[in-house]
Amino acid sequence: MTIVGIARLLSSGFRPFFFLAAAWAALGVPVWLTAYVHGYAPRAGLPAMFWHAHEMVYGFGFAAVAGFMLTAIPNWTGRLPVRGSALAALVLLWLAGRAALFLPAGLSWIDLAFGVVLMAVVARELIAGRNWRNLPMLVALGLLVAGNVLFHLGIDPTCRLGIATLLMLIALVGGRIVPSFTRNWLAKRNAARMPAAESALDRVALLTTLVALGAWVSNLATWPALVAGAALGLRLARWRGLSTLREPLVLVLHAGYAWLAAGLILIGLEVQPQAALHALTVGAIGTMTLAVMTRASLGHTGRTLTADRATLVIYGLVTLAALLRVSSPFAREHAVVVTSLAGVAWSAAFATFAIHYGRFLVQARP
Repeated sequence: MTIVGIARLLSSGFRPFFFLAAAWAALGVPVWLTAYVHGYAPRAGLPAMFWHAHEMVYGFGFAAVAGFMLTAIPNWTGRLPVRGSALAALVLLWLAGRAALFLPAGLSWIDLAFGVVLMAVVARELIAGRNWRNLPMLVALGLLVAGNVLFHLGIDPTCRLGIATLLMLIALVGGRIVPSFTRNWLAKRNAARMPAAESALDRVALLTTLVALGAWVSNLATWPALVAGAALGLRLARWRGLSTLREPLVLVLHAGYAWLAAGLILIGLEVQPQAALHALTVGAIGTMTLAVMTRASLGHTGRTLTADRATLVIYGLVTLAALLRVSSPFAREHAVVVTSLAGVAWSAAFATFAIHYGRFLVQARP
């Protein structure tokens, strides 16, 4: 990569962090699958399952959140974006965190530095811009940092607090962008019906989701998740998703939100814990992350907001990965094979993003 390309990559938060999130999602799952199948630990004393959970939440997930927030904050505050050397420092801290998980346990705490510094940067920007409406984003970062601390202390090795935080962000931010982008697309086509305006149902759905995720993290009860999933499903049904079948960039946002509702319902029904968990992680987090990263990368690099063939492949692969991973606990003696196929589809989806969209992230706007 040339110096000009590096400078372009460091011109906005979504450029390096969307690429790193996708690249690590593509690489991290094969590392885990190899450990899962052959029974070794990626780091001495840390079981492969715990490493996998940590890196998908606090590696991949945190990078995607960083890319989204650092790109959205200038729009929220009217301030210049974090870029150049400051952005490069955040990237290096994230990379150091990934390396730290392969080092002896005493050095793994290096991993916490990225979240703490990112939280400080976001706090500075929101406070300087007097953007109080988006302070919940700062709370979400605080919960991700707290969850990472609990992981390193051995209190939350399965990263439930981090997963719940990412899911709540999807419920909250998705509740803004899914109906908004749907409304914009339908308005351009002079559609007679638009997504329903915000109402008490939306607030109830978010509140019940918060309660359900809190109960899930605390192992208190699962039935609130059934209520929350039903409420989110009703909320989603009012957003006219079926009217966007001709535009995959919009339709995939609805699909990601649908996985969130379905995963919570599965938790509430107590059918199969691993199936429910992966409906929420591979399904909701994976699908919504790719939906946002593809759309934002196109829009912020000055390209047409339409899904090309590579983008359709990305959406198809992540959907296949979610379906396979949710069904794998029911595959009995074939569970390892189905899980492996899900991992291949997941890695292929994110590798395709890193390769195809990586070009856009280092190129100038057309």
